[in-house]
Amino acid sequence: MSRDKIEYSDFEKIKMVTGTITEAKINPKARKPAYILKVDFGHEIGIKTSSAQITNYSIEELINKQIVAVINFEKKNIAGIESEVLILGAVDNDNNILLLSADKNITNGLTVA
Repeated sequence: MSRDKIEYSDFEKIKMVTGTITEAKINPKARKPAYILKVDFGHEIGIKTSSAQITNYSIEELINKQIVAVINFEKKNIAGIESEVLILGAVDNDNNILLLSADKNITNGLTVA
């Protein structure tokens, strides 16, 4: 997949932070299987909602999982859910999403640089 190069100043506009998934449930309105997630980004940012197609994880695996998300996109209505953040993951050869997370337990709301 080819993408245009961006300036470092473009990258600096993206605010990526750490958070912990506190709630996960199936989004019954989604055309493709998806979850509605509540993510705690700490005291300053608070709890945000996301709709995510990460159904290769069970609900039990998602609860209390620390993740990385972009928090400064405009809100987007996805299958009836106002998605406030984009949870980041890598796509494997089987099109599964592998969530990005820290290798140690970290504070919610930390900036990813």
